[in-house]
Amino acid sequence: MSLSIVIGNKRYSSWSLRGWLAARLAADSAGESLAEQLIWLDTPTTRAELLAVNPAARVPVLRHQGRVIWDTLAIGLYLDRAYPKAGLLPTDGDALALCLSVVAEMHSGFQALRDNMPMELVGRFPGEGRAAGVAEDIARIQAIWQDCRQRFGSKAGGPFLFGAPTLADCFYAPVATRFFTYEVALDAVSAAYRDAILAWPLFLDWAAPAQDEPELPNHGRSGTSSPISL
Repeated sequence: MSLSIVIGNKRYSSWSLRGWLAARLAADSAGESLAEQLIWLDTPTTRAELLAVNPAARVPVLRHQGRVIWDTLAIGLYLDRAYPKAGLLPTDGDALALCLSVVAEMHSGFQALRDNMPMELVGRFPGEGRAAGVAEDIARIQAIWQDCRQRFGSKAGGPFLFGAPTLADCFYAPVATRFFTYEVALDAVSAAYRDAILAWPLFLDWAAPAQDEPELPNHGRSGTSSPISL
């Protein structure tokens, strides 16, 4: 069992979800298991526990063959090299260029959406989070999804951005959950992609235990409890 990952709460930690999905794709491609260590966020001991596994005090953290890799983009690129059969990055040059670009854009952008529509896999908050800049982020994300699906995904077959699951899907999966949680109206292509993510067996493996996690202090919002399911 050489591949393991340190994550935060499955209910809330969108960055952990990204790294975990990439690690599962890698492990599954090699017939390996993925070991998990969960660090509860927002507790008096959280920072000390994070520093014990990562000098940046962030999750996720990947461990592989004695190496420690943190930051989701670094994790994804490392896993693509270590597990080429996972298909985390497309082999076609045009698809690769687009995939890397949209992954990097997700990694560094969409701050308004992140701040105002945090990932929450249990609650439903229709109409909340519509602060300044959020509509523009939502429009840009839909444009990305349409472009990837129309140029590559629909031609390759399969419901994901480039047909089969790639690092791009790992990075945009938490956004798909936000669009469900906050009941964001989407165009037909984007809605179909959101539903594909929410029905993805790997995502469901992550989401199932999240339903039993307690609400974190300062993370509560007015709304109803409704587990993500289709």
